[in-house]
Amino acid sequence: MKRSVLLILVITLFTWSCKTEEKKLVLAEGDWWATMQVSDNEYLPFTFTLERQDEGDYKLEMYNSDEVVVVDEISFSQDTIRIQMPVFEGYISGTFSENEIKGSFIKESLNRVVPFEAFYGKRDRFSVDQEPKENLSGIWETYFEPGTIGQYAAKGLFVQQGNKIEGTFRTTTGDYRYLEGVVDGDSLKLSTFDGAHVFLFTAKIEKDSLEGVFYSGNHSKEKFVAKRNEAFELPDANSLTFLKEGYENFDFSFPDGQGSMVSLQDSQFENKPVVVQILGSWCPNCLDETKFYVNYLEENPDLEIEFIGLAFEYAKTEEKAWKSINRLKNRINIPYPVLLAQYGTSDKRLANEKLPMLNHVLSYPTTIFIDRKGDVKKIHTGFNGPATGEKYKEYIEDFENTIKELTTEETTK
Repeated sequence: MKRSVLLILVITLFTWSCKTEEKKLVLAEGDWWATMQVSDNEYLPFTFTLERQDEGDYKLEMYNSDEVVVVDEISFSQDTIRIQMPVFEGYISGTFSENEIKGSFIKESLNRVVPFEAFYGKRDRFSVDQEPKENLSGIWETYFEPGTIGQYAAKGLFVQQGNKIEGTFRTTTGDYRYLEGVVDGDSLKLSTFDGAHVFLFTAKIEKDSLEGVFYSGNHSKEKFVAKRNEAFELPDANSLTFLKEGYENFDFSFPDGQGSMVSLQDSQFENKPVVVQILGSWCPNCLDETKFYVNYLEENPDLEIEFIGLAFEYAKTEEKAWKSINRLKNRINIPYPVLLAQYGTSDKRLANEKLPMLNHVLSYPTTIFIDRKGDVKKIHTGFNGPATGEKYKEYIEDFENTIKELTTEETTK
């Protein structure tokens, strides 16, 4: 009798333990709202959905305006959770219950930690209390860090309907991604989280001018001012980077994944046009550009042209740098070689030391177009991604025309 009671007790405890463990591994499916703390008083909100797959794994979709970022690497250990961002190094780590996640967004190589919280339930990205006093739709001439040695220009592109506003800031080095937010009375709020960038913009509106602050995670804070200017344009992206006087060609020698040194003097590039992409696996604009290249090559498999990437990685070790590069290559099926040009830092000044023939490395990405003779035909700085609308379409047309010129040119070395 005692044995029977003991057996029943053991079975009951085991069953209760299993149910408790199963309960720990359940997250509510559907809409969630999240925030990241970028300063003592400012929080960056974004929304996402969670869905449990047939095999029991979770899929998460984050939303920024028209952008959908799919995350499918989510792991659990009892009441802890790790959400690994797609392609990028960063991850969210914390504890969770069915309806709540608390933790941090972490980039180990940069020693950056941003507090994170998420709550189950559908709600607006930003709450609003007042009707908008202005409609900000249009083009805005913008300057970040105005009046300082670090001042740089940007072009604000916005579309507003009621309280809701979407758009981006274009700079000479690329765009600030898909921004989504609100106009609440005389206040502007915009945010994005794409797995790498943690961007929050806040500003006060005074008719046709803005004065605000740009938070990049909790490590950077920049002031900005803007005014309406429908005619404003940034410098031509094809004019910013060029070969310095005294240099006739662009060349390099960096290792591939097998440790072999690769250079434009190698036989695989002989008598072929080449597109050289300066990038980082950590860079969302580079990811957008790389996806475009991958898709273009898939749609044009018979083109006689070579692509090659030069990766400048901030990973602290060579092993981690290659891990990041291979993760990028495998996630989006890059068909061309990506070499490791630098690790331990993505400092553009140091990158320029590796490529001394350039006047500067101003942006990740930067693309060099080289003809069959080995002559540089064009260097394009930055990338106007899908968030820039018409500018993205212009970029595609310009790129396709450049590739057509390079591949139809018959001159050989």
